[in-house]
Amino acid sequence: MFFRDLLAKADEYLPWIPNWLWSALMLVMAAALALLLHRAAVRLMRRLISPKNAFLQSLISATDGPIRMALVIFAVGIVLPVAPLDRDARSAIGHALMVAFILLIGWSATAAIVLASDFYLRRADVAGADNPLARKHVTQVRVLRRVIETMVIIVTVAAALMTFESVKQYGVSLIASAGAAGIIVGLAARPLLTNLIAGIQLAITQPIRIGDAVIVENEWGWVEEITGTYVVIKVWDWRRLVVPLSYFLEKPFQNWTFQGTDLIGSVFLWVDYTVPVAHVRSKLEEIVRTTKLWSGEVVNLQVVETSEQAVQLRALVSARTSEQAWDLRCEVREKLIVFLQETYPAALPKQRAELVELQRDAA
Repeated sequence: MFFRDLLAKADEYLPWIPNWLWSALMLVMAAALALLLHRAAVRLMRRLISPKNAFLQSLISATDGPIRMALVIFAVGIVLPVAPLDRDARSAIGHALMVAFILLIGWSATAAIVLASDFYLRRADVAGADNPLARKHVTQVRVLRRVIETMVIIVTVAAALMTFESVKQYGVSLIASAGAAGIIVGLAARPLLTNLIAGIQLAITQPIRIGDAVIVENEWGWVEEITGTYVVIKVWDWRRLVVPLSYFLEKPFQNWTFQGTDLIGSVFLWVDYTVPVAHVRSKLEEIVRTTKLWSGEVVNLQVVETSEQAVQLRALVSARTSEQAWDLRCEVREKLIVFLQETYPAALPKQRAELVELQRDAA
């Protein structure tokens, strides 16, 4: 009623302004009022909600865009019937509002998925090292969230495109003709569908999880991120190895923390046959008892190999994580070498040679 009276007075006092301009002004004014209302409401809610309430603050931030878009669509939809537009223009704007509303539904669904997954992950503590259950939940939620987001985006875009008559006709003709066109579409969608299915399988079976120590393509590192199409491996020297999701379902790889984070590390030393193995074993036990890296479970020294020149010792030590296992191996190796150098230098590997004196004939 307000806009009708405003338009009647405008036609009376400003008859030289065209109807399309009045319509544009009315629609822009409605959208501006909706934005101002949204801004005022958000400011009021942020003042009423304590900054310490992180969940409600994140809820406002996550729903800010969809609510703003919904208010603009609602305001323009109210003003559109009273705007002095012809039938074609009103139909085109109405169709644009319909498409915007479909996109709004998809956007809202995506925001709800992100908000729900973030709220669930607040209970999962992945900061600690020994947390396989938490890493399991984080991996499942993140992978499934990306899969669902991808499906929501595909459905939303398809629904928006189907509102156009030309797209409807193309879809019907495509279904009717099937054959070669269907094969082409299937081949084009194969990488997307492969990664989509692989993501679901990874989330359910979980051969890898966020934070797992793995060896992929002869590179040792940790699973840093799992997206909807690829996995990021943080290599020990901080390089990133990007691997497709389907790789972990089609090719073998090593997962050092599949059942737990505890690992046994090995240290190999070549020494002379004169080495006192029992003393070296005692020194190994002394070394691991004085370091915080040892988990307190496994410590052992064995003679595992012999050759013509030396014998090989293998020291086994356990640690709580893959990082600690690596550091513990380096520490044990260094201290055992120092021990042999200072206490039993003759036990270090050496090359032997026998000198034979040749007797010359007196003749």
